[in-house]
Amino acid sequence: MDRTTIANKEGIPSFHVRYLSKMRGKGRSPLQVHGKDVATGLIGGFLTIFTLIVLTNMTSTGWLMAPFGASCVLAFGVWNAPLSQPRNIIGGHFIATFIGLATYHVLGDEPWAIGLSVGLAIAMMMLTKTTHPPAGANPLVVMLGEQQWSYLITPVLIGSIVIVLFALIINNLRSNREYPSFWV
Repeated sequence: MDRTTIANKEGIPSFHVRYLSKMRGKGRSPLQVHGKDVATGLIGGFLTIFTLIVLTNMTSTGWLMAPFGASCVLAFGVWNAPLSQPRNIIGGHFIATFIGLATYHVLGDEPWAIGLSVGLAIAMMMLTKTTHPPAGANPLVVMLGEQQWSYLITPVLIGSIVIVLFALIINNLRSNREYPSFWV
């Protein structure tokens, strides 16, 4: 008999069994879908990203980056979640991009430096209470795209402010929504 079988017969679950049993989950998704919420997400995401693309086409500046799509999911889909608040959207994008730029300009774009920048961005967002999951991609965008310091302002800072402005306007059009839950 192997150790797991012996441990199970004695009523003592092995570490592996206990560890793997944590991955079963405990039921079904608690998420509920309501038509008005779907419409708000559709309209909010469309108008925000469309505006950033129009601004890009009207100027010689890029106003859009891929993580903004994920920020729109949070801002319009789960507007009342802590990680969807203005502090987190703006601060998270700013801090993660700053970390990515600093790492890139000091250490280059070696694989270990890219990994380090993502880890540092996560840690700094957590320490500053600005955790915003889409911003975790910013160091990758910065380092793989070999971005310059101006990227911190446009698209990152101004683009994240645009997302928050649209979230303020669109979410508060609904009588049952109040956005934001907090600013600081």
